[in-house]
Amino acid sequence: MFVDQTPFPFLKDLCGAWQAIRAECAALPGDAFEPWVQREMYGQGWSTYGLVAFGTRIEEALAACPHTAAALARVPGLTTAAFSRLVPGTHIRPHEGWVTTVYRAHLGLVVPPGECALRVGGQTRAWTEGETLVFDDTAEHEAWNYTEAVRIVLLFDFLRPGHTLDEMDELPPEVAAALHRRRKGQ
Repeated sequence: MFVDQTPFPFLKDLCGAWQAIRAECAALPGDAFEPWVQREMYGQGWSTYGLVAFGTRIEEALAACPHTAAALARVPGLTTAAFSRLVPGTHIRPHEGWVTTVYRAHLGLVVPPGECALRVGGQTRAWTEGETLVFDDTAEHEAWNYTEAVRIVLLFDFLRPGHTLDEMDELPPEVAAALHRRRKGQ
């Protein structure tokens, strides 16, 4: 289900910085993006540039994107953030997330016209550059980009009202292993 954004005024500030955030993302080398580890959901075509990984700041990445880092610093309860890229023809198959303590948000940065959207439960919405979509990641959802161009969003998770950082959900083994490798610098 998509979530009403009214209780989250910090989203307006983030949306106000979208062009600076997009410029920083565009300046990153293409090979800085890494395939998302749960390949069974999409095969190929989905990659991310991690900024915050389940509560752990990725300092080198944040330093490369100072406007993005400053905007994310104003998100209360931020747990995860990354630039998320879908190349043309990518379909992330229907799946359900495991993190019950957060909402997931997408800030549209590069959104090609055409068949490029996110379905959560029974609702489908297209991304819009400079605007956010907020949803419950534990609801069945899928995303696709059947256009001729790349789609990029700033994906981030923030705590749901009433939850604390002490309540972090357990990560799936493949995600935990990838995070461990990143922390070790491998």
